[in-house]
Amino acid sequence: MNVRAIADLPPDERAALFERDAGIGDARADAREIVERVRDEGDVALREYAEDLDGVAVGNLDVTDEAERAWERLDGDLRTAIEDAIENVRAFHERQVPEDWTEEFEGRELGRRFRPIERAGVYVPGGTAAYPSSAIMGVIPAAVAGVEQIAVATPPAEEFSDATLGAIHAARADRVYAAGGAQAIGALAYGTETVDRVQKIVGPGNRWVSAAKAEVRGDVEIDFVAGPSEVLVLADETADPTLVAAELVAQAEHSPNAAVVAVTDDEALAEAVAESVESQAAERDRTETIQAALDNDASGILLARSQSEAVAVAEEFAAEHLAIYADEPAELADRVPSAGSVFLGEYTPVAAGDYASGTNHVLPTNGLARVTGGLSVDTFLRASTVQRLDRDALADLRGTIETLAEAEGLDAHAESVRKRFEE
Repeated sequence: MNVRAIADLPPDERAALFERDAGIGDARADAREIVERVRDEGDVALREYAEDLDGVAVGNLDVTDEAERAWERLDGDLRTAIEDAIENVRAFHERQVPEDWTEEFEGRELGRRFRPIERAGVYVPGGTAAYPSSAIMGVIPAAVAGVEQIAVATPPAEEFSDATLGAIHAARADRVYAAGGAQAIGALAYGTETVDRVQKIVGPGNRWVSAAKAEVRGDVEIDFVAGPSEVLVLADETADPTLVAAELVAQAEHSPNAAVVAVTDDEALAEAVAESVESQAAERDRTETIQAALDNDASGILLARSQSEAVAVAEEFAAEHLAIYADEPAELADRVPSAGSVFLGEYTPVAAGDYASGTNHVLPTNGLARVTGGLSVDTFLRASTVQRLDRDALADLRGTIETLAEAEGLDAHAESVRKRFEE
């Protein structure tokens, strides 16, 4: 990776860094066709797409029982790791559950209540790959919220990953379906003979999954349209360049399209990070993927003229993962409000949040952290306001209500109040 001065970045390089998108434009047409066919043909379409796109002849689309058997097959160490991760993620999300409240204001009893949605769909990437962490992150907040039925869709395979299916079972999903890609999103959104329709779909996936989520939005709620993984490391002169580089390389192994950025105002650190990134990348199993991510236009090591400029860049980037390696990391974090998840200090790698610290790793990308947060209990809740007025309280508000209603030309609104005071 080359070190680039922020002040010298030309417009096209700034755009690549700060105007990232989910890269789903080219996939929208294909995703739309797949979703529409699943909506029209149901299970038949799911089975045909499994054979055509996944190379798997699917018998039972409902593999809930297979998930239970997968859990029983897991070795002790992996079961323990999954159980530990579930415990930590559940504990963190239980702190998020809001309480109903009611207060009385001079005859007005006002409050707010929270109720879970009834049916949620969680997409878990899979097939021959293993993503037990994605199962945990999607299912647990829905379960903590009290969702009545949690369905998981994960791609079919000749041999499912026991780790993924086992984690889905351990997290307490109610239904597990062998369906992947855009076709899984269509099935969850509209239902099939086997797949129950849900009210909200969450979870990470490739660009066809993201494109399908964009297509069905409006007919079903989604969490957000996510793009490739991202990390920005904000570092000062006290940072260990080896650890900064390790953070960049770790995120780069997700995808060739991952965005991995370090920004600092210390030139010596920047050069040391660049050198360490190259040596560490060559030592990893997924070297080719890592190198592609390091070389893409949304990645780089940026040299700022001051710490204030470095902080401004971090805020403009609005990273999915913001790691801060500095003498006072919490102080810098307070100056960067836009980030999906924040990791403070050298003993807080992003991998901790990915797997086991308790926070959720389903996070906004492409700058969406400016306006939304990651997956949480709130994602699965509905909030309602509740009110009760006595006669005196309504009498106190009567003039205000009638005046405003008449100003808006809504006489029936005003009359609905007047009626209550007729002799």
